Amino acid sequence: MLDPTGSLDGAADVLVEDGRVVAVGPGLAAGAANPETRTIDVAGRLVTPGLVDLHVHLREPGQEEKETIASGAAAAAAGGFTTVCAMPNTDPVIDRPERVAELLERARAARGARVLPIAAASVGSAGTEPTDARALAAAGAVALSDDGLPIASAELLERILAGAGEAGLPVADHCERRELSLGGAVFAGPVARRLGVAGIPPEAESDAVARDLDVLARAGGRLHLCHLSTARSVDLLREAKAAGLPVTAEVTPHHLLLTSRSVAELGAAAKMNPPLARESDREAVVAALVDGTIDCVATDHAPHTRAEKAVGLARAPFGVVGLETAFGLLYTGLVLAGRLPLAELVRRLTVQPAEAFGLPAGRLSPGSPADLAVFDLVTEWTVDPTGFRSRSRNTPFAGRRLTGRPWLTMVGGEIVFEAAA
Repeated sequence: MLDPTGSLDGAADVLVEDGRVVAVGPGLAAGAANPETRTIDVAGRLVTPGLVDLHVHLREPGQEEKETIASGAAAAAAGGFTTVCAMPNTDPVIDRPERVAELLERARAARGARVLPIAAASVGSAGTEPTDARALAAAGAVALSDDGLPIASAELLERILAGAGEAGLPVADHCERRELSLGGAVFAGPVARRLGVAGIPPEAESDAVARDLDVLARAGGRLHLCHLSTARSVDLLREAKAAGLPVTAEVTPHHLLLTSRSVAELGAAAKMNPPLARESDREAVVAALVDGTIDCVATDHAPHTRAEKAVGLARAPFGVVGLETAFGLLYTGLVLAGRLPLAELVRRLTVQPAEAFGLPAGRLSPGSPADLAVFDLVTEWTVDPTGFRSRSRNTPFAGRRLTGRPWLTMVGGEIVFEAAA
C-alpha cells in the first residue's frame, strides 16, 4: 500500500466499513471478527488512494453522443480515478446553482467515479459578466472555469478571482490569447508548415499565463493554470511560486509524452489545445512535474465522435480522451523510464490535485472515504480504444504497448470496476 501523505509505504491491509477507511496496517484481515467481512486478496499489487482528475469534459447535457456522466464516470473508474471534476462547457453551460444541482443529481445516479461540478466563471462562459460564485459554491461547485474558452479580459478575471476567493473557490483558467491562436490547428513550426495548416505560437499560452499571474498578484484569490505545455509558461509559474503567489497548475499525459511530431503521424487524433509543442517544451513540463513546480496531472479528457475527428486536421475539433490510459502511460513513460518515482506519481494523481481544489480525497488515512485503487504493475497491455468504457475513441495512443493498469477501483466502499470482470 502506498499512502502519498507519507504515513504508509509497504505491505499492509485496509479495513473498510460503511464506506470509510476504518484502519490501515498489517494483519487486519487475519483479525477481522465479523464473519460477513469480505476479504479481497490483492497480494503482489499496488493499493493507493483513488486517483483524482481536476479536468474532464463529460459533455452532458447537450452532447451525449460523445459522452454522458454515466459513461464518463465508468471510464474514470476503469482508469483508477475515484473523483473527477467536470468542466462546465456543456449545453446549456453550467452557470447557475440549479444546473450544478442537476449535474450532481445525475452524478449520484451513475455507478463509477464521483463527479464534482466545476461551474462557469462567466455567465454562459461568454466572457462578459462573472457568475455568482457564492451561490455556485453553495450548490456544490468545487471551482470556477470557462475552460474551452480563456477569460480574455484582465478586468473580468480580476472580478472573477475576487468573487471566487470570497466564496472559497479556485479559478481554473485555460490560458490562451485568442488573437494569436485563432485559426491555428497545431503548434507553429516545421510540422504545421509541412502539413499546410495554420500554426499556434507558444506565446498564445505563455502571454496569457503572464497576464493571469499579474492579475492574481493584484486581485488575490486562488488561481489554477490548466494544461500547461510550454517552457516559458513553466518559467513564469516557477517565478510566481517563488514569489509566494497562490497558484497551482496541471499538465496532461499527452503533453508529457508527445510532441508536435506526433501530429504528422497521427493527424487529428493528436490535435489538442494547447497543441503538442517542441521536444524542449515537453522536457520542460516533465522537469516541472518532477521538481514540483507543476502540482498535478490532469487528463483533460475531451471526447469527440469519430465523424468529427475525420473531417481533416484543420477542421477537426481539439481534444483527446484520457481517463482509461492515464496511469499506464505515466507509469510506463515516467516511472519505468526513471524520470519520476512511483510514490511521486501517485502523489501527483491523488493528494496534490485534491489539495489544489480543497477536495476531501487522495488519502488512505482512517476516517477518509473508502476511495481506493488497485494497480497491476507487472502486466503489459496494448491500448485498444474499442474496449473503452468512454463513448468516444479519440486517443493518440491507440496500439501503444504499456505496463501497469488498474485492476480494481472502489468508491465509498463499493467496487465500481474490476479488471477481471
